[in-house]
Amino acid sequence: MKTKTRVIIAGAGIAGPVLAIFLKAKGYDPIVYEKVEALADVGLSLCVQPNGLCVLGLIPGFRNKLVGEPFERFKQCSVLGGEATVLVDVDYPSRLPEETGYSMTGVRRPLFNRTIVEVAESHGVEIVFGHQLVSIKQDDANVEVTFTNGAVDRASFVVGCDGLHSNTRLCLFGHESVSYTGLTQTGGISPTPESHKAHRTMLNVYSDGAHLIAFPINDKQTSWAITRREAEARETWRSMDEEQQKSFKEGPWSQWPFGVGELVRTADQIVKYGLYDRPELHVWHKGRVVLLGDAAHPTSPHLGQGANQAFEDIYHLVRLLAKHNPSAAQPSTELLSTIFSEYEELRIARTSELVEGARKQGNVRVVQGEEACRARNEAVKAVYTDENFVSNWLQFFTHPFKMGESEI
Repeated sequence: MKTKTRVIIAGAGIAGPVLAIFLKAKGYDPIVYEKVEALADVGLSLCVQPNGLCVLGLIPGFRNKLVGEPFERFKQCSVLGGEATVLVDVDYPSRLPEETGYSMTGVRRPLFNRTIVEVAESHGVEIVFGHQLVSIKQDDANVEVTFTNGAVDRASFVVGCDGLHSNTRLCLFGHESVSYTGLTQTGGISPTPESHKAHRTMLNVYSDGAHLIAFPINDKQTSWAITRREAEARETWRSMDEEQQKSFKEGPWSQWPFGVGELVRTADQIVKYGLYDRPELHVWHKGRVVLLGDAAHPTSPHLGQGANQAFEDIYHLVRLLAKHNPSAAQPSTELLSTIFSEYEELRIARTSELVEGARKQGNVRVVQGEEACRARNEAVKAVYTDENFVSNWLQFFTHPFKMGESEI
C-alpha cells in the first residue's frame, strides 16, 4: 500500500485547518500542530470577504456552517467640532452576491476558528493541541520538527501557519522585531442597537484622533473597535480590568451618536491591543519549509484582508501542488522549490501591497486637528462617490479566481 505524503502544518488558527482540508482532499496526509492547549474565547471579529469566501466555498457544506451576518450597506460618518455628519451611505455590499456569489460577512473570530477546526476534524484531519514548534531540521527527503514539550515528528514538508509571532518564520529567517504601527484598538462585542437593525451596515465614524468601525456578527450582536494613535500596547487580547472598562464605558465615546455610545456602554468585555505588521520578506521558504498567511505577511486590520489573504495563499499553494505534483507523491526538494517559488511569485507582490495599504489606511483614518480631519472627511467622500469605485472594488474580488473558475 502506498504511503501518503505527510505534511506538518504549524498553527490551528484561521489558515492551518483550512489548508489541511484541501491537502487531505488532494491525497496528502496533513497533521496540524497548535501551541495552545485548547482554543480560547479570545479576539473579537473579522470580515470574511468574497475573495476569502470563494475559497471556503470550495469546502463541501462549509457555507451552511458559517455563523455570520452579511452586510448590505457602508455608512461613513463624522463626529467633529460638535457636529455629527453622515458623509456617505451606500448600498455597495448588497451588490456583491450577484457579482461574486458572496457577501462581505462579519463573524465572531473565536466561533469562526472553532468552526474551521470542527470542519477540518470532520474531514479526517488530525489536530494536535499543546505542541509549539521550536526547531526545524531538514535533509534532502524530510523535515524533522521538535516541539517545546520534547515531542518530535517528521514530514515531507512543513507549512508555517502560526501567525504574527510565527516560530516557523523564526526558524527559517532568524529573529526580527514585529513592527508596531503606532495605533491601538479598543473594542468589544455588544448587543446590536435598535437603530442599526434596519440595514446590516458596516459603520465607520471618524473623529479628531480616533476612528471607529462597527459591523454585525450575527442577528443579535455587533463588533466594534476604536483606533487611536497611542504608546505601544501589547497584543495580549485580554480584557481590560474592571476599573479600566468602567472608565472607558463612561468616556467620551459613550456619548457618540449613530448608535456608537450604546455599543460602548453595553459591551460585555472590552479589550485593548496594539496593531502590528512585519517587514516584507522577499522569499517565504527555505528548502522544504514554507510560510503562509500571517506567518508570511501579517497585516494591520484596516483593509480587513488578513484572513482573506491567507485563504488566497491556500488556494494558490494547493493549486500549484496539484499542478506540479498531481499524484501527491513524495516531492523532491527541487520540485518543492519550483512550487514554493511560483507561489511566492504570485503572492508576495499582492500581499505586500495590501500590508502597506492597510498601514496607510490606518494613518489616513486617524488624524489630529480640525483642518486635517475635514480634509480626511472630504477624501472619504471622494473615494465612495468616485464613479470607478464600484468597478475597481468588484475587480479586487475576482482573486484568487473568478466565480465558477476554480482550478482546484
